[in-house]
Amino acid sequence: MEKILTLGIETSCDETAAAILRGGREILSNVISTQIPTHQKFGGVVPEIASRKHIVNIMPVIDEAISKAGVKLEEINQIAVTYGPGLVGALLVGVSAAKALSFALKIPLIAVNHLEGHIFANFLSEPSLEPPFLSLVVSGGHSALIVQKNYNEFELLGQTRDDAAGEAFDKIARVMNLPYPGGPEIDKLAKLGNPDAIKFPHAKVSDFDFSFSGLKSAVLNFLNSAKMKGEEINFADVAASFQKTVIDSLVEKTVLAAEKFQLKKIVLAGGVAANSSLESTLRKSCEEREIKFFYPSKILCTDNAAMIACRGYYQSLEKNFASLDLNAIPNLSFKGA
Repeated sequence: MEKILTLGIETSCDETAAAILRGGREILSNVISTQIPTHQKFGGVVPEIASRKHIVNIMPVIDEAISKAGVKLEEINQIAVTYGPGLVGALLVGVSAAKALSFALKIPLIAVNHLEGHIFANFLSEPSLEPPFLSLVVSGGHSALIVQKNYNEFELLGQTRDDAAGEAFDKIARVMNLPYPGGPEIDKLAKLGNPDAIKFPHAKVSDFDFSFSGLKSAVLNFLNSAKMKGEEINFADVAASFQKTVIDSLVEKTVLAAEKFQLKKIVLAGGVAANSSLESTLRKSCEEREIKFFYPSKILCTDNAAMIACRGYYQSLEKNFASLDLNAIPNLSFKGA
């Protein structure tokens, strides 16, 4: 029996992406058209511009994914698309394209939660990975700890109360006049600084929730105070100290959750997973406790359609399909919530 071919579509923010998967884990193509150069001059994503770019890019990206996969459009068995969370205009472009193709080809449509998609990127990077495990999902809009009990059952342990880690990185980078996207720039600058130079506060919230708005305010106050006093600011030290505070909070709670629920596997997922210090610090903590650590390749950390196709494939095994009246849900919550 031939393996199912799944077309994945992702347009939740500023990447227009399409991918073809054979079965659950074999990537035949993974095409991403980024809008970063367009949004850099604004210092962040402009939703209306992002939506218009998606409209222009969506069909060429899908065509390229099919071509690179070496398959024909009529050979596709099902379509998985991100329907939330994200920017509503951006999401609608992907959802509309997926619905049109599903109708025209008379094949099933699968609605995928973007957050779940990030977790499933790890299945593509590591063929041996199987549930159960603990996931730390860290992206521009989310910071969450999730237990994946099997391929289609999750439990949300905790999430951000305010700013997500990625959002805090971008805001601090903007204040320090670093280019967009700010996360990689902070990571790069932090390598030149002393992470113990400045003691920034850790938010005190319940066991597995996160909060970064207080830290963001502390960094802003530090910078403004130094400017008012005419003191020289070592921006590398600020970046390193800020980054260490974020990472310490993420890693500490992740390890605590793994120990409490006796989970011997931890996976890192989401755009901020590409942060080199977060990856190395969490890996070291796992090694010290003999916990297996899994981490997707860089291209699968950031928004992509292969992870959406992977999540969609496992949903399809339970006949979890969507109807053609599917709509975008920009504030979609995690199903474990």
